Amino acid sequence: MKSNENHWSKTELQIYILLLCANADSIETEEEMELIKSKTNMQTLKKLYNEYTGDSEDERLEKISKNLQFHDFTHMELMEFREEINEVFHADKKFTMMERNLDRILDNIIY
Repeated sequence: MKSNENHWSKTELQIYILLLCANADSIETEEEMELIKSKTNMQTLKKLYNEYTGDSEDERLEKISKNLQFHDFTHMELMEFREEINEVFHADKKFTMMERNLDRILDNIIY
């Protein structure tokens, strides 16, 4: 992980994870990005998107893991968040093998 040890807010963490989900198959569709845009403001999205694009896959997963540990999500919050993740995965009406693999990885990290 880069030297920036700042923790994201819960919303920023969720947006970062949703960006990862939108790009799981290396194609960010308009439907996926519109769904993510509806969850935040443009300033936050731009900030997180710039950070996301500068991170390697390992850095992304490490940041997600560290920030999930930092926050105390309730079981209900996690269930709602999993629904949002599934919405992004299915926004383009496809659920590819790469998306399924990321879904399993996120399950291991989140729970």
